[in-house]
Amino acid sequence: MAGRKGQSSTVRVRELRQNLSVYLDRVKKGEALTVTERGAAVAILRPLPASSDVLARLVAEGRATPPSRPLHRLPRPLAIALEKPLAEILDDLRDERL
Repeated sequence: MAGRKGQSSTVRVRELRQNLSVYLDRVKKGEALTVTERGAAVAILRPLPASSDVLARLVAEGRATPPSRPLHRLPRPLAIALEKPLAEILDDLRDERL
């Protein structure tokens, strides 16, 4: 069960439950833990990326793409002159579907 930073150790569910704070301290120090139940791996506890920023975490996991430029540098939306209020146009479109 001994592990070093960046390495994975194995811990049984019962042992983890009884000594949770000890194992969380190990995870905080960089160790990953594979949790087993009846000999089968059921979970992995690992430290969060250095940044606790949600976007940074999603990018690190490959679940998001970082912005290509700051929001304030995006072009302003075009102003379009409408014949009638947008709410009325939407109501007309909804009526056509029914």
